[in-house]
Amino acid sequence: MNANVAAPPAVFKDRSTGLMVFGILLIILGAYLALMTPFMFFGQFMAGRVSGVEPMSPRLMLPAAGMYLCMAALFITLGIGSLRCRRWSRALVLIISWMWLIGGSAGLVGMCFMLPQMFSGAMPGVPPGTPPLPPVFRIIMIVFALGVGLVAYVIIPGVLVFFYRQPDVKATCALRDPQPRWTDACPLPVLAISLMLGCGALMMPLMVLAYHSLVPCFGRYLTGAPALLLLLVTALAYAWGARACYKLNRAGWWIALVGFTLWLSSAVVTFARIGILPMYEAMEMPKQQLEMMRQMKFLDGPWLWIAMLLAWVPFIGYIIYTKKYFKR
Repeated sequence: MNANVAAPPAVFKDRSTGLMVFGILLIILGAYLALMTPFMFFGQFMAGRVSGVEPMSPRLMLPAAGMYLCMAALFITLGIGSLRCRRWSRALVLIISWMWLIGGSAGLVGMCFMLPQMFSGAMPGVPPGTPPLPPVFRIIMIVFALGVGLVAYVIIPGVLVFFYRQPDVKATCALRDPQPRWTDACPLPVLAISLMLGCGALMMPLMVLAYHSLVPCFGRYLTGAPALLLLLVTALAYAWGARACYKLNRAGWWIALVGFTLWLSSAVVTFARIGILPMYEAMEMPKQQLEMMRQMKFLDGPWLWIAMLLAWVPFIGYIIYTKKYFKR
């Protein structure tokens, strides 16, 4: 029997009340993400009306909107599962929280470098030529943004990890939900890779719709039929790899390792050679917003691709670490 299906210990502290409290918090978080989707479109519209800057096309916001809606549905579902002390909910919350915490911590470090550059020039949503903010206001906005980032990217997922990884929580879910669940058939580190491959497969069609099948490819940007074919093949490979990883088939592990490595190296080489701004130009980003992005120096220098490399190399190392779980 899988270790995840082991019987609960004879003596443990019942954590059903905590599971209910965190379940309610997850549902509230999901509802907040669901509300963010219409506000995202409305905010772009109002920013254009107030500042006179042409708003971003709704087409370009499709991937973010799709992500918000999917995450909203996921958090609400996980919250309901936590209220009912379901073992699959605990497993998925733990996986998502770890990914959230690690990615959020890296993002917070990046914010420490990017925010001073962002607030030193033109503010997003403010027409070019507008005088910069006074130094005191810039410092206040940077500190406030970092504080919000600390709560959203580190503290919230850190608290979730701290609670759901406790043995008493696992034992409570095992007692109140004794039958094996689909999350028990796969080690959690491997299940995380399977879910990432599945999410990658779902994101590919959105890239086709939103970005005109624009793909960074080792020093150039592919468009048209070649890019469309590459995205569709990648989506199929990721979908098959997600299932293979869940079945502990080593072919799925190879798809994750090779697929994520190729996409990472392709993006890094392209951004290092010609930058990221040509990609936004090909996406038909409004000219005024492109001009404001050009004033953000970190988008036009080596910092972006170096940050990507530093963030993704540990991720590839994690995939290599999980090889021990796969059968030949």
